[in-house]
Amino acid sequence: MGEPEILVPDSGAVFTFGKTKFAENMPSKFWFKHDIPTYLSCGDEHTAIVTGNNKLYMFGSNNWGQLGLGSKSTISKPTCVKALKPEKVKLAACGRNHTLVSTEGGSVYAAGGNNEGQLGLGDTEERNTFHRISFFTSQHNIKQLSAGSNTSAALTEDGILFMWGDNSEGQIGLKNMSNVCVPHQVTIGKPISWISCGYYHSAFVTMDGELYTFGEPENGKLGLPSQMLINHRIPQLVAKIPEKVIQVACGGGHTVVLT
Repeated sequence: MGEPEILVPDSGAVFTFGKTKFAENMPSKFWFKHDIPTYLSCGDEHTAIVTGNNKLYMFGSNNWGQLGLGSKSTISKPTCVKALKPEKVKLAACGRNHTLVSTEGGSVYAAGGNNEGQLGLGDTEERNTFHRISFFTSQHNIKQLSAGSNTSAALTEDGILFMWGDNSEGQIGLKNMSNVCVPHQVTIGKPISWISCGYYHSAFVTMDGELYTFGEPENGKLGLPSQMLINHRIPQLVAKIPEKVIQVACGGGHTVVLT
């Protein structure tokens, strides 16, 4: 018989599919009454949704407290993070086991796993609620957040990039440091327009359309000739792209760019 057909709204419905440990292994859909999602991010096994009313909803695995809801219970339905309601959430980024969010007021919050300092709070203790990263103030004006396996990044509107967390493979571009627990600026002397953290590598695009990659060099995912891989711990220009790059996305073992 199946369930009765529900009318899906013309806009604002979210469709999910893929492997899941906490719901039926089949595509599903949901929407919010009187609110429309504006931003989505998926981590390893958890998801964040920001809505037009600047509310943050989380669901999925929560072994590290990455949902920021005050516990480590798995959550199978989108659940509002009430603690951030007064804050007007703007962006979210889900990593392997942590989550970053930024607010209209310029604050950046983090929750979840922190074994490499990826929460940016100056230590390596995990958090199951969102804690504000004191480094960021309203003057930073965050344009984009990205989160990798145990890494984090924040990019400002004026092209300044900050990264923190695990640097065991050079994936936050800080050369010989092993990890950092607070945000550090990563610079190549040019303003940056886009950032993406993969599992163990990262990439950014400059405002003039150049692509730089760094981190784990396996599988050709840095897009660099073999003689340049010796310097994989610092951002290096990928020179073989004939057009200006606009965006980049890093996965586990591959990288994709849009020109």
